[in-house]
Amino acid sequence: MTEEIDARFMRRALALARQAEQAGEVPVGAVLVHEGEIVGEGFNAPIGEHDPTAHAEIRALRDAARRLGNYRLPGTTLYVTLEPCSMCAGAMIHARIQRLVFGAADPRTGAAGSVFDIAVSPRHNHRIAVTGGVLSEECGELLRAFFRARR
Repeated sequence: MTEEIDARFMRRALALARQAEQAGEVPVGAVLVHEGEIVGEGFNAPIGEHDPTAHAEIRALRDAARRLGNYRLPGTTLYVTLEPCSMCAGAMIHARIQRLVFGAADPRTGAAGSVFDIAVSPRHNHRIAVTGGVLSEECGELLRAFFRARR
């Protein structure tokens, strides 16, 4: 059952990633879910927003925090098409995200197990349960195709 739910929300994150791609951004999308309902969404927009922090995850966290009226987001799951970077993983810890589900691993800057393991570091007062590889082929191919087209 959890696998089906994870795939459903990852498909929504993929749809958001495609919106980023249409805008000329690196195609990454994120969805934040609480009690089975989407409470925040985002896609990469650092170029368009002239903001180096406008990653999909940060935008989804901001969206949810505004909607819920709280910067703490306990009991939530963040679905993102690409393994988060250290900035995004740190923001998730501060927001008290319960669970992270990502699609494609990021062997260059991934901070949820690939390069760094910020999400579960015992140095933090909060740890995030991590599930990687959900719809990884589809998520990875979207990114590979984007970068192939730019070369």
